[in-house]
Amino acid sequence: MPFFKELRRRSRASFRTDKSSSASTNGTVPTTLSTSTLNSIRGSATPPSSAQHAPSLLSLQTPNSTSPALSRGSPANSQNRSSQLVHQKVLLIFGQIGDPTQLRLDGSLTVSHHQDCFPPTNWPVYESRFKALVYLTPGPNRLRFDFISPKLSINTTSNPAHSSWLIINMVPLTSAPPLHLAIVLARDSLGTFDAVPERIQREGNGLEIATRKFRMAAHLWQAFTGEQMYRNRFGRRCFRFEEEWQEGTLSYRDRENGQMRNEAKIHIIRTDKTLHEMRGIGLVEPRDKAKQKDELFGIALHAVKKHFKSIPGQKQYVSVLLIDSHWDKQTETITGHAAFGGGAEDIQLAIFGSHALQSYPSSIEEVIPAFSDCTRTDTNYVANDCSGSGSSWEAAIMSIGAHLRETGHLFSSPNQVSGLMLPDYVRLNRTFVCREPYSTRTKSPGLRLCLPKDECGWHRLACLRFRYHPCFRIPTDLPPNLDGSVQAWPIGNGSIMVTAPSGLAWIELHTSEEGCEAHIEYGNGNGQQRETLLVESDLRNRLPEDSRNKRLRLCIYSAGQGLRTIEDFSQFASKSSVLKLANGQLAFRGSKLGLSELEGTEQQEVILESSLQQTKLLVQIKVYHGRALEGIEFIYEDFTSQLFGKRGVKADESEFNLDTRRGEILMGFYVRADLWIDGVEILTSLGRRSGVLGNPTGGSG
Repeated sequence: MPFFKELRRRSRASFRTDKSSSASTNGTVPTTLSTSTLNSIRGSATPPSSAQHAPSLLSLQTPNSTSPALSRGSPANSQNRSSQLVHQKVLLIFGQIGDPTQLRLDGSLTVSHHQDCFPPTNWPVYESRFKALVYLTPGPNRLRFDFISPKLSINTTSNPAHSSWLIINMVPLTSAPPLHLAIVLARDSLGTFDAVPERIQREGNGLEIATRKFRMAAHLWQAFTGEQMYRNRFGRRCFRFEEEWQEGTLSYRDRENGQMRNEAKIHIIRTDKTLHEMRGIGLVEPRDKAKQKDELFGIALHAVKKHFKSIPGQKQYVSVLLIDSHWDKQTETITGHAAFGGGAEDIQLAIFGSHALQSYPSSIEEVIPAFSDCTRTDTNYVANDCSGSGSSWEAAIMSIGAHLRETGHLFSSPNQVSGLMLPDYVRLNRTFVCREPYSTRTKSPGLRLCLPKDECGWHRLACLRFRYHPCFRIPTDLPPNLDGSVQAWPIGNGSIMVTAPSGLAWIELHTSEEGCEAHIEYGNGNGQQRETLLVESDLRNRLPEDSRNKRLRLCIYSAGQGLRTIEDFSQFASKSSVLKLANGQLAFRGSKLGLSELEGTEQQEVILESSLQQTKLLVQIKVYHGRALEGIEFIYEDFTSQLFGKRGVKADESEFNLDTRRGEILMGFYVRADLWIDGVEILTSLGRRSGVLGNPTGGSG
């Protein structure tokens, strides 16, 4: 979140954008700049009226009605953009002090919080650049930033010369499902994690310090993701945590003073496995790594389900720390550890081990020291994961970033060709520090100055997924459309028509399994465009030249999180998808649903007689199903019928009658499918729905 920029001494507090004309007095800013950048402003225009721009995300105020003179070391704000709110408790702010091309200042920045509701925090300034994490409470937060440098004079009065004030409005999210944080351990575990003896003596290695470190890491995820969403022009959007009233841990002084706060809750969940069983996974050689992940994921999933007792149909999002992960020196294996994220039924789950937990910061004050700690990793006690954790700060970043990556999978983001899902999280530290220490991984000095271009980030496609994810909903979003379906059908000449009731979000273009090679976005991120025409020549022109003649696969996403995949665009849009009916009309075949992996599966095609003969009246539909679809029978008024599929020997039979007196007709089906057809829902012209017949939670819709 760019913040402070240029500082100059002036006779009065005058603020204006550098790019505004001399006649402009309203402080309009270019949209390419972040709302949190603070620049000093040349000119004599007065600050914009708060009445004209309320409510604003950032507004600079002085303690008195008469603004004091600002020195060249005082932060000043030029980005006073209205109608923007923050929804997270820990916010990342960064920027510069002074003009680095003229004078590079090193020093210290102190952040004093609203009404002293949080202890002051200090942040280093290198070459006039700084990054800071600020703690926010619900409502307006009036923060003061004091800059001190040996190269600048110090004013000891109650109104320091090198100070600025900033108001940030924080509105906590309450209408979005939370991300739950949980520590999972064996039923007989002592709840300790790997640490060197010096660490154990200084801070311990039990559950109490583990919860503090995990909570702080989660807030770093949140600060990073919130900033990335803002940079991708999706507003101040982020996930929230489940919280509880407890002794504060985000500042070490809260623990000393027994200060109570509403902070992220860490669930402590014991499995039905012993410590030996948990750590035994991974010791037996040879082992299939995928199988190890599945075993640990299954253990954690079972424990989480039992703990949360979620209602069927109610999704829970849980990120788990496996505290019993252990570095086995003899086999050089991290036992009881897996990095995995995904979903199973109503639980979206991410798991990761605690093998580097000793290196995590446990409070906001410890972030900079933890990410600057060059203490070498002692493999007699702790792991050097993937040979990329040779020092304490690298171990912290490797694990915090990797766990965030699995949490990205939890939010349905797949691997990408770049960014944090590549993975690129080995550079996550650069988001929070201005100067990088020596790296044992690259065997080179770190960056002297970490700028935004040097940081890692979420891929644009990951941000698009987050934009429409229910966990990222903000109060200004429109009510979601419950119908997230996507329909596509060929219309000839190498074109297809795509519609989505909830609005189109984006379309991915793939020619290989390596990742998306191009994508198209719709509706400025608001999902308001509900249909589009796709032409093959236009789509192929968007691809790299060496991929334009390959098989083109489309993944079409709706704002309601629906997905329609067209495996081969050319085939789908070709004449083979067009069928001439007996009455001379043209019909179009849709894409196949399910992977036909049930025994006895065969391809069938049914053309309803009622669509060919106006005198044929469809009056009833019978669906044969168990936990999967067996068949559908269409019953006509003349007692004839057509069977699609089969009736099944032990299948349940569900009947759905059409109200033909009111002219009700069949409009289509909502289908849930994955490896096979799990269930269908009948949709009619009167808006009636049968409910999903079959497995209502199986596959995807």
